[in-house]
Amino acid sequence: MTSLDPVLDEHYQTVLARNPGEREFHQAVLEVLETLSPVVRRHPEYADQSVIERICEPERQLIFRVPWVDDQGVVQVNRAFRVEFNSALGPYKGGLRFHPSVYLGIVKFLGFEQVFKNALTGMPIGGGKGGSDFDPKGRSDGEVMRFCQSLMTELYRHLGEYTDVPAGDIGVGEREIGYLFGQYKRITNRYESGVLTGKGLAYGGSQVRKEATGYGTVFFTEQMLAAAGKGISGRRVVVSGSGNVAIYAAAKAAEMGAQVVACSDSSGYVVDEAGLDIDLLRRVKEVDRARISAYAEEREGARFVEGGDVWEVACEVALPCATQNELDAEAATTLVENGVLSVAEGANMPCTPEAVDVFQKGGVLFAPGKAANAGGVATSALEMQQNASRDSWTAQHTEERLHQIMAGIHESCATSAEEYGVPGDYVAGANIAGFRRVADAMLALGVV
Repeated sequence: MTSLDPVLDEHYQTVLARNPGEREFHQAVLEVLETLSPVVRRHPEYADQSVIERICEPERQLIFRVPWVDDQGVVQVNRAFRVEFNSALGPYKGGLRFHPSVYLGIVKFLGFEQVFKNALTGMPIGGGKGGSDFDPKGRSDGEVMRFCQSLMTELYRHLGEYTDVPAGDIGVGEREIGYLFGQYKRITNRYESGVLTGKGLAYGGSQVRKEATGYGTVFFTEQMLAAAGKGISGRRVVVSGSGNVAIYAAAKAAEMGAQVVACSDSSGYVVDEAGLDIDLLRRVKEVDRARISAYAEEREGARFVEGGDVWEVACEVALPCATQNELDAEAATTLVENGVLSVAEGANMPCTPEAVDVFQKGGVLFAPGKAANAGGVATSALEMQQNASRDSWTAQHTEERLHQIMAGIHESCATSAEEYGVPGDYVAGANIAGFRRVADAMLALGVV
């Protein structure tokens, strides 16, 4: 751990005291504060006006119960959260996660990251996050619908296209967004398309939204490699996960000429030296909703490793796209020893601080999630634009806009790192660029 500037350490100690037991949130805050020393030295007004303390404290935290009835007629009760973290740049924007691991600390970590991620896009959106400990796996469509309707019956009063605009995340896809939007429309008697993003194309969704986070991660990787005089074509790529982000990161990398040889889920990983068959992977995970082993059963030459760590597979480009803290120092060391050139976080904080340290000391190009996986929320903002103008864009136009936004994020990170004396450090560059945009807006708005 880097020694914190005394002013920053005081704020970090306050975060620890105010938020006991929320280790993911502590980790996210520390990762940002460790890079801000040169900023607060050059801009003492951020400390003088308590911007740092304010930016670490959510504007609003909502916790509520979600009662619903399962297919056997048994009443179930889950807990749900919405953390509206910062609205200095625009309405709160961030996904909903349905997973048994969800608790307040995870939602706050995700919301805190979202504030800076959204700022980096250059779009007028603030940061927030939400979710529930509900697990949609193994539940019928009817059960998922009843849960979503119950959740929205409380959540709707806190939402609005100028207030708070949720989207999907782990466990929340187009099906769940549809049920949530249907209940919102029913309760409010308003067809307010811009209140949720990630919608189906039939009722106000955006082309490329499903693919956007994965595509954006690869676009950022492309920019990062190009800045170092390298390219992505012909590179050996490993992706963790096999959800939306992983599938479409693999698809875009392959389209750009890379050889994507492995992906994973919680049961293990598959290696396909011929290159992943993206259509088969999509069918196995999105249609059949099967375990990743089913891919190896159908694909000649592919092999499944039960319970293994996908980072054992040698690669030049690593794209962790599963969940937080999935890639530790041991895995990072293995990747470096096997010759990895670049790592870009497709998930939110998938690399532990120790892993990031291994990459940076090993000379690996490393892109943090708040920069590399910002493509999803950027395209959500594009969906909001289309909804506001009652318009619909082509997939080609939307993807071009996404590519431009990711190039702009890369430029912003690289420029900020250079300006503050840490050239090539994308972690510092992303944190500084995102923080300064939010902090300057907060100063302009006064103490609110």
